[in-house]
Amino acid sequence: QVQLVESGGGLVQAGGSLRLSCAASGRTFNNYAMGWFRQAPGKVREFVAGIAWSSGRTYYADSVKGRFTISRDNAKNTVYLQIDSLKPEDTAVYYCAADRLYGSVLHTRLNDYDYWGQGTQVTVSS
Repeated sequence: QVQLVESGGGLVQAGGSLRLSCAASGRTFNNYAMGWFRQAPGKVREFVAGIAWSSGRTYYADSVKGRFTISRDNAKNTVYLQIDSLKPEDTAVYYCAADRLYGSVLHTRLNDYDYWGQGTQVTVSS
């Protein structure tokens, strides 16, 4: 049974940093991409960053490039999202998700992802 468990969220002042973690278990993820999404109040869930587990290739939404960094630790089966220079508009629930890869295309759509975590709240105060 696949489990994705996010942690690391919290309340932080604008300009600060956070590192979110996603602990993955229940299967091997070598053929998967891991994605981070976020959902702000009243808004749709949106893709922010992803990483191909095997190759380490990363991809980002244009809106977060330069401030968000995704990485993974194979030994710990954990994916991280480092968020720097936080802004109030980054306030959202952040979700980790896993997408089975069948080729080289890395996906950004919600429906492409097979497994989801419960989310971790990030609140940025101005």
